[in-house]
Amino acid sequence: MQMPIDDRILEALATSGLVLSPSVIAFNIDKARSEVNRRLSVLVDHGLVERVKRGYYRITETGEQYLAGDLDPDEL
Repeated sequence: MQMPIDDRILEALATSGLVLSPSVIAFNIDKARSEVNRRLSVLVDHGLVERVKRGYYRITETGEQYLAGDLDPDEL
């Protein structure tokens, strides 16, 4: 994990408090949708983000803990 875009995706999800699509996230963090899509898959695999339904994501409690610095990224 540990890519700057990952933190930006998590922050976008956390600060909005909403379920968001890759397109909305990409627009708000000024990245390509395809790049956000790829990273969302990794974040889901690590349990930091959950897929609510096809094309929609939200941050998990684990993702919130990671952003707060309460979770060691090496343990993911």
